[in-house]
Amino acid sequence: MVDVVWLIPALPLAGFVLILLFGRRLGDPKAGYLASTMIGASFLVTVGVFADLMSKTAEERRHIATLFRWVPVGDLQVDLAFLADPLSITMCLFVTGIGTLIHLYAVGYMHGDPRFSKFFLYLNLFALSMIVLVLGENLLVTFLGWEGVGTCSYFLISFWHERDSAATAGKKAFVTNRVGDWGVMMAMFLAFQAVGTVSYGGLNAAAESGALSQSTATAIAIMLFIGACGKSAQLPLYIWLPDAMEGPTPVSALIHAATMVTAGVFLMTRVNPVIAVSAEWVTWTIAIVGCATALFAATIAVAQNDIKKVLAYSTVSQLGYMFLAVGSGAYVAAIFHMVTHAFFKALLFLGSGSVIHGMHHEQDMRKMGALRKLMPVTAMTFIIGWLAIAGVPPFAGFWSKDEILLYTFAKSPVLYVFGLVTALLTAYYMTRQVIMVFFGEARWHDHADEHGAHGDFQPHESPKIMLLPLVVLAGLSIVGGALQLPFSSDLHFLEKWLEPVIEFGEADIHGTWAYDNKYLLLGVAVLIAAIGIAASVAVYGKKKAKAIEPAILEQGWYYDKGVSAFMGGPGRKGFDAIAWFDAKVVDGAVNGVAKLVQGTAGQARKTQSGFVRQYAAALGVGVVLMLVWFVVIRGIL
Repeated sequence: MVDVVWLIPALPLAGFVLILLFGRRLGDPKAGYLASTMIGASFLVTVGVFADLMSKTAEERRHIATLFRWVPVGDLQVDLAFLADPLSITMCLFVTGIGTLIHLYAVGYMHGDPRFSKFFLYLNLFALSMIVLVLGENLLVTFLGWEGVGTCSYFLISFWHERDSAATAGKKAFVTNRVGDWGVMMAMFLAFQAVGTVSYGGLNAAAESGALSQSTATAIAIMLFIGACGKSAQLPLYIWLPDAMEGPTPVSALIHAATMVTAGVFLMTRVNPVIAVSAEWVTWTIAIVGCATALFAATIAVAQNDIKKVLAYSTVSQLGYMFLAVGSGAYVAAIFHMVTHAFFKALLFLGSGSVIHGMHHEQDMRKMGALRKLMPVTAMTFIIGWLAIAGVPPFAGFWSKDEILLYTFAKSPVLYVFGLVTALLTAYYMTRQVIMVFFGEARWHDHADEHGAHGDFQPHESPKIMLLPLVVLAGLSIVGGALQLPFSSDLHFLEKWLEPVIEFGEADIHGTWAYDNKYLLLGVAVLIAAIGIAASVAVYGKKKAKAIEPAILEQGWYYDKGVSAFMGGPGRKGFDAIAWFDAKVVDGAVNGVAKLVQGTAGQARKTQSGFVRQYAAALGVGVVLMLVWFVVIRGIL
């Protein structure tokens, strides 16, 4: 099966082409079913490749499928090639698997939309781009997919571009990601200059063998981290992700759960040998930025009232956890949390979409309440997602988050404390969301007129095609933790699977206080989750304390507004000044030289009259002057 790994991206590509040619003719819902079939078939091929790799020894679990020589330019020889190994296939499994569920869900969610087929055209193109990103054998192929998901995110976030907010959000995502893309390009240039290739195999081998100097490795690692901050929404480049909620909810689930935002964590894991041989401050930078982002976004989430905005800031926070793991050398834990996060966050986003659908497109949680009886399946599955992200055992999120905290304690007890505070806030704001939406008093009666219902407004459960993905994801959110349980090395399935990829960079914490007392830290994590849930129940469920939701948190610490004010004020003036300098000074100097040459040539051209007697006279004058030079000036007789 590894020989047909090219089929994994080829099937979504076929879906894209077919919908491009026949999408309008197929219409609603056939175009959606075609797109879902293609990504589902891609998932089945991925399962086959996974089974094939599992049958091989760890040393043999690496296969390169070369399609053709892409860039044959001098010493730069780049193939359009796909790398099938444990990391890329793990990514493909949940990208295509969860992608299939989201496609099916979207068939029901987007029913009746006038641009139904175009939406699924973009979904298949997005899936294709993400698969190319994770399967790329080298940085350039990865960058092709990297740019592809960035472009598709623009199309999907601004899909309902009739709304100014959606159009602006799409442009914001596109522009912000360009900052990160600069970092990836610089890393590629440095890699080629240092080792003569942009292949992951050559780059990582150079790092492992010592052929890559520490200074170059440091530069490459930090440039890739800048790219990762843009794509995976870390400080200071996170600002695009909360606004991305303007897109349809299936887009939110696809971008924020299983695909685009995890690309930065994947890239950091792929080049873990380079990070391992870089300067020590690189890993500290990654860990501190990840921890700061996790805590920062969690504080904002506690005061959000839009059901999707809470989940958006939660995504930023959980991605911060993954980068905290990368900075702590816990690459297995980072991928583990990436997988479990894909399960429960896709579930939560799709669950929120089901609520929005049932509430006639209402997203303000203050206008909800007591929906569990009217939307029982949505409520049950959403609660499972809540328990998973809140860190309640035995749900999937508990095990992956605990492993990150274990490695974090081994690296820095201070970062561990901040990680615990973030975990407490996560349990708190997610419990707040569940109570405001599904429990308490029904507040939607008071807002019936806003929906044109005039008193007859009644929330309703979603259709079965939307509920089926919720049930599947709920099951995965329960059992997903079985991939990597802490009780015995025999239960470290994910670690053994990923070992050929992460062996060089993975931190060894055996013998540390954290490892020797991991069950104590496990208990602390359970206690923290319980405190967060209990505090939220006391405030929002039993009303025993007043909710603390300051405006500064609701406004995201005014960070986004501050950036907008700078870009529209001093930043805009600075950019205009740079543009003026470029046009008047740089271009002026170049154009001035060109005009000088042009003027001189114009004057010289006038001497070319075309008259032979004029040329003969000039020749005679020249001879006389030569004679005067030699006889009079030089004194030659």
